[in-house]
Amino acid sequence: MAKTAAGDRAVGTIGPNAVTQLIGALKLAGLDRLAAPIFQAAGEGAWLTDPPSVMVDERRVAGLHQAVRAVLPRPDADAVMTEAGMLTADYLLVNRIPWLVQIVMKRLPAWLAARILVLAIRAHAWTFAGTGRFRAKMGSPIILEIEGNPLCHGERTSAPVCAWHAAVFQQLFAVLVSPSTTVVETACEARGDACCRFVIDWRPSDQVIPSG
Repeated sequence: MAKTAAGDRAVGTIGPNAVTQLIGALKLAGLDRLAAPIFQAAGEGAWLTDPPSVMVDERRVAGLHQAVRAVLPRPDADAVMTEAGMLTADYLLVNRIPWLVQIVMKRLPAWLAARILVLAIRAHAWTFAGTGRFRAKMGSPIILEIEGNPLCHGERTSAPVCAWHAAVFQQLFAVLVSPSTTVVETACEARGDACCRFVIDWRPSDQVIPSG
């Protein structure tokens, strides 16, 4: 994390999957023809031929994600960002989480696997939250929050926009904790809320995970 001029926000970085998997998501959606207009609208046309392979300035990633939402109709934008998030999680499962760890987690009680996964997410929050402040509350449901989320900084909408984050969490929990997992963004800074909040659940409301 680096400091900008006095009074400005600190500058953080986001993992390159937030960019590269978006390219793949557009292709899967059959929207290849719109990739160039979207990336050019964000001032990042060069990424289409030379995608980043290292951590990227969070402001550039935010500009790209916001360009998706500006160029595409909202349903299409949400679908593309969701697919990009799922592809990002799949990349992490293949390349970042050892398969032996995955086997063990899948055999654990869901509440225990969830605790382990939340600890891992917290430890690596800087890769997806940048300068945002990540918080996690265990329980039933699990609540994950990003305060100062850089990827929707400056946006103003009437509905939550963080489909990419929600999909990353959804896929990781669905594979490692329970296939019945649902993730809902119930608060979003883009619509004026105090943080971006993701509620994660996978069981009936009368079955409570031990809190802590």
